[in-house]
Amino acid sequence: MAETSIEKKANSKSSKSYDAKDIQILEGLDAVRLRPGMYIGTTGPKGLHHLVWEIVDNSIDEAANGFCTRIIVTLHKDGSVTVEDNGRGIPVAEHPVKKVSAAEVVFTELHAGGKFNNENYAYSGGLHGVGASVVNALSRWLKLEICRDGKKYVQEYESKEDKNGKIRGGVPKYPLKEEGVSVTTGTSVTFMPDDRIFETIEFNSSMIKEHLEEVAFLNRGIEINFVIEADSEEESKTYTFKYDGGVVDFVKYINESKNVLYAEPIYISGESDDIKVEVSMQHTDGYTDSIFSYVNNIQTPDGGTHEVGFKSGLTRALSDLATKNSSLKGKESNMLVGDDFREGLTTVILVKMKTVEFEGQTKAKLGNPQAKPAVESIVYNGLNEFFANKKTSKILSTMLDKALGAAKAREASRKAKEIARQKNSIENSTLIGKLASCTGKNYANNEIFIVEGDSAGGSCKQARDRHFQAILPLRGKPLNVEKKRLDQVLQNEEFRTLISAIGAGIGDDFDVNSIKYNKIIILADADQDGFHIRSILLTFFFRYMKSLITNGHVFIGLPPLYRISKRDKVEYVYSDAELPEATKRVGKGYKLQRYKGLGEMDKDQLWETTMDPAQRTLIQVTIDDAAEAEKMIFTWMGDNVEIRKDYIAEHSNFSRIDALSEFMSKKK
Repeated sequence: MAETSIEKKANSKSSKSYDAKDIQILEGLDAVRLRPGMYIGTTGPKGLHHLVWEIVDNSIDEAANGFCTRIIVTLHKDGSVTVEDNGRGIPVAEHPVKKVSAAEVVFTELHAGGKFNNENYAYSGGLHGVGASVVNALSRWLKLEICRDGKKYVQEYESKEDKNGKIRGGVPKYPLKEEGVSVTTGTSVTFMPDDRIFETIEFNSSMIKEHLEEVAFLNRGIEINFVIEADSEEESKTYTFKYDGGVVDFVKYINESKNVLYAEPIYISGESDDIKVEVSMQHTDGYTDSIFSYVNNIQTPDGGTHEVGFKSGLTRALSDLATKNSSLKGKESNMLVGDDFREGLTTVILVKMKTVEFEGQTKAKLGNPQAKPAVESIVYNGLNEFFANKKTSKILSTMLDKALGAAKAREASRKAKEIARQKNSIENSTLIGKLASCTGKNYANNEIFIVEGDSAGGSCKQARDRHFQAILPLRGKPLNVEKKRLDQVLQNEEFRTLISAIGAGIGDDFDVNSIKYNKIIILADADQDGFHIRSILLTFFFRYMKSLITNGHVFIGLPPLYRISKRDKVEYVYSDAELPEATKRVGKGYKLQRYKGLGEMDKDQLWETTMDPAQRTLIQVTIDDAAEAEKMIFTWMGDNVEIRKDYIAEHSNFSRIDALSEFMSKKK
């Protein structure tokens, strides 16, 4: 019988044996350095900052369990970071199995820690015992200082080359040693990220500051200091975060630039089946709801059973109260649904539980089924108790009036969607003559450029690779959706066209798995009008297609500002700051062209600088801090002009990518 091609292929490999000697055992922390993404998600900026979060989380676990009142995070001039707390201090006695100090075990062994049972930590975000050891493995060096039992202990670790030339991470320089006396207790960890692992080891102080402030909100009364060292003491900065109001203060912070419908946020707390729940909520005059949920101080951006429980408890309580309210007719109270009660509502949910089950490795969604009934009953009973007081009757009336308005708008939105479907302007006619679609059928390869104006659209259509690149020109500035209801958004022709092009619905009907393009790229001019269009589109995606952003599908194209040429030498410059150095490289006698818009570039220039995947620069839009993103969106796009002016005066630089996208993004 003749050999088949498959048999030939198999036989050709038979000489390469696969047996016991091919099974590798990664010792110590080698696995972390080999596959860092498995432990911190990425080796980009997000993964770099995750190192800080891991050590801070250990201190917060001490605080959450009543053993720590102060945490100090210091960003040093050399790029290293220190996290110090006044907790109990990591145990220093010899481990009965490993025969080295317990502290060394924590920093050199994966899945080693004191959080696997509930004896030392009733509530903990770090359940897998990998945080400290992962940070150690991915650092050039790390210094550990422990104060407990009246003594101070020190140990240092380093990444070093072994006799086989392999770099080993987190190797102890010496055993844990006693170094003097101490009248305090606590742990201090200083580390320098390994530049051989990470794309960059430059920390973003603003990102750290925002994260620490969020942590302070979630841990009532804990003081967190953030120190940014500079060349002189006068230039160094210290920020102190301490919020005795906890989640109530958090809601106030998120809503401080918004128009709130009642002065003080509602606060509900309780405990059920060993699950502690804190909820604070406050309505604004906005049209979308914003829920920020946390479990043991870990943010759950994809929600989970605790959010489902909150929504059920809120809907059930307010529905019952609405039927009893004399100002509402029976028909009106019956037309209200959960979405109506949540319109314009800002909510922070904090759940603490002993055994946490997340869906997926990113800890983005809570999976514990018991969290739903616990949160639901606490919210339901809490709201009924709150509104049993006659002093709160005005707040109830305000909430029900808001819900009734939302219900009427929801009905108008439903009719608008029906009209759009009947006209089929969302599916067909609005795209004729506008969208230049691509021919490729593989969604994973396809991308769409949302372009400002017909002129730029025409240039992009000529420059593109039609096999995988689609072009959608926008005619004029779209609607600012931050100030409009969904039914008004659906009446806007530009947004109807955009919804149709993306092909996955809008709002509650949006399904990220149905999108037609893997990359959705906003491509606008590098001027103030372009900045405004980017902001409008990002606001639209944030409000009505948020999973586009959270799943990494939204990008901003970065066109050049200048073209410098001298004979056959050409350089493109993307910011005013880069211009002096670029002109030096080209040399005297150069020609300088300032691009006022994308339409000024010919198709070859546009492809080379902005559309060619091999050469272009894209900014991937992300939401690392949902609460801060919510606050920023409203600052830029809301009604409070004074707050926006203040922010622009302090932060804006229009020669660079706009502040909103920069805040929510990372380079790709």
